[in-house]
Amino acid sequence: MNDPKRTAQSASRRPDLLDPSTLSQLGGIEFVAREVVEGFLMGLHRSPHRGFSAEFAELRAYQAGDDLRYIDWRMYGRSDRYYVKQFEEETNLRAHILIDVSESMGWSSSEALPTKLWFAKHLAASLALVLTRQGDSVGMAAFHDTIVERVHARGGRRQWHELVRRLDRLQPAGKTSARGALREVALRLRRAGLVVLISDLLMDPEETLTALKFLRHHGHEVLVFHLIDPGERDLPAASEARFFDPETGDELTVSVADIRSEYRAAVVEALKEWDRGLRPHGIDYQIVDTDRPMALALRAYLRKRERLG
Repeated sequence: MNDPKRTAQSASRRPDLLDPSTLSQLGGIEFVAREVVEGFLMGLHRSPHRGFSAEFAELRAYQAGDDLRYIDWRMYGRSDRYYVKQFEEETNLRAHILIDVSESMGWSSSEALPTKLWFAKHLAASLALVLTRQGDSVGMAAFHDTIVERVHARGGRRQWHELVRRLDRLQPAGKTSARGALREVALRLRRAGLVVLISDLLMDPEETLTALKFLRHHGHEVLVFHLIDPGERDLPAASEARFFDPETGDELTVSVADIRSEYRAAVVEALKEWDRGLRPHGIDYQIVDTDRPMALALRAYLRKRERLG
């Protein structure tokens, strides 16, 4: 039998086991992601660190504070300008995290519970930290009906800080259409890797499935995190409920008693439909409740990574 006191003490030492409401009170994205990942890795009882080397990637203009060892003196001789060699980590895996930032992601069923976008940004930052610590490279793209933010895949500590900076400024806006964004990402990726989609999937299922299968066709492994707010699983304990679509502005008031059972059944069937549409094509599908610990999603990533070898 579990000791509640011991369980509570364990959770206090493991931020990855804390509920999102508690996590949101700890600090900003960088701090929370570090704490979550440290707790998660502590739970694995093994080090995620692996060695990796570096290869030349590109040149960029010298900036004050750059290491003088990396100045390209040949380019200086040709152009009379200083350029710095940039190196890219030679990694085991290239990962690309795609985040839905449409208007619906800014919703929460309770003032005490962070929004779906809060969860998505912190999950993305945590995944990125695990990846970079493993010696992998990671990039990011945020989208609604178009891509609104993009970070090319690289490895290393600086890359993670850049990702956190970009994640922190993301705001919910626009309608959702994953097809264009996912196809654009697929066409831009030079090398097959892991694509992680974080979304509430309140979008056209047929076009989204087509876009995800397009990624698989181009050799990418795909992992989908379907974010679900607890208020989306069941109707509130009230006589009436008002449904509001943040992307269209449409509203509908209904009697809760009349539709509660039908609503529950419809939600269950919708989740099964996503699962049936994705898994036969080798696309991993993971439902993530936004009121549950982030460790559950990180474990799903780890299972996917272990299968990739």
